Amino acid sequence: MIGRMSDPLPDLSVPELRRYARHLNIPEFGIEAQRKLKNARVLCIGAGGLGSPVTMYLAAAGVGALGLVDPDVVEESNLQRQLLFSTADVGRPKLEAAKERLQGINPNVQVDLYPETFNASNAREIAAGYDVVIDGTDNFPTRYLSNDVCVWLKIPNVYGSILRFEGQVGVFAPHLGAPCYRCMSPVPPKPGLVPSCAEGGVLGVLPGLIGTMQALETIKLITGVGEPLLGRLMHVDTLSMRFRPFNLRCDPECPVCGENPSITEPVDYQGFCGIPSASSSTYNPMAAIPTITVHDLHELRSQEADHFLLDVREPHEHALCRIEGATLIPLAFVEARAHELPKGRKLVVHCKAGGRSAQAVAKLLDLGFDDVWNVAGGINEWSKAIDPEVPLY
Repeated sequence: MIGRMSDPLPDLSVPELRRYARHLNIPEFGIEAQRKLKNARVLCIGAGGLGSPVTMYLAAAGVGALGLVDPDVVEESNLQRQLLFSTADVGRPKLEAAKERLQGINPNVQVDLYPETFNASNAREIAAGYDVVIDGTDNFPTRYLSNDVCVWLKIPNVYGSILRFEGQVGVFAPHLGAPCYRCMSPVPPKPGLVPSCAEGGVLGVLPGLIGTMQALETIKLITGVGEPLLGRLMHVDTLSMRFRPFNLRCDPECPVCGENPSITEPVDYQGFCGIPSASSSTYNPMAAIPTITVHDLHELRSQEADHFLLDVREPHEHALCRIEGATLIPLAFVEARAHELPKGRKLVVHCKAGGRSAQAVAKLLDLGFDDVWNVAGGINEWSKAIDPEVPLY
């Protein structure tokens, strides 16, 4: 048993016996496992692509209490994969819509909402009292933070990640003899090296597959039925439909769960992942990138001021939408094709959301261009603030 699961188990009502009949008919599962689910408290960080199937299946399965952490509102681009939400929910706070959906699935489930960012100042307080934490996030700072808090609180961390056609699932729990996330990934990748789902895309059904696997691992941990992915990482390639397990080992020198841990309190996770934060005094070259807003760019264009607009997205993105007059040179080719760019004009660079264009500006500055500007928020911000006819994607 894990966490509070040693507490006296609650009885099931007659309506609950009917609702969970297909569980109760499984000899290896039965009424005791169902009572453990009713007694359990599960925290899901993120109510997006992974959080949608995770929470829906856990609510349907009869988990007693679900905690949801997410500060965002529903956007139209969410609907391709986040089945917690409908078209009518666009613009609503995600957690408000999620609670309605989950209690519609199972009114017996308590749904606790945390409409805020999971960060170093609130993570311990939010996670305390839960039996399992599910990582449904899409950024490295939150992954490291959720891992560390789970290690300190001795709570299993059910990890999942997705990108394009591939995903991963694992269970990190040093107190159960398994490694933690830092054992597997002691150093985060450099910013921009691994695209987010917003930048790289994700097949809509993939979060359903990976999120359902996370829900399954959670149920196994709570009930003691089956063998959870402790010390194993399952990689899924949906194009070839191959499932490949990888064995993971505890790192005795891990700074969080090792023999002599050096990290016992939350740290600057943004800084650790190379992302400048307001509290960080460490110099980061990306923080010094010259930047303009979409309103600045709109003013340049309205006044017909001399400038050269460079789009560093990929061709398939450019085919979806574009800012009229922009020249396309994907980020990977900017250095090789820099001779095509004018040095005597203001050079304005954009991508989808501002990350790749910031890298392009840094490269061009190194190559001797001295009037180069990154468009904050990229073409998506242009669509939101300037030209709604340009579709978000």
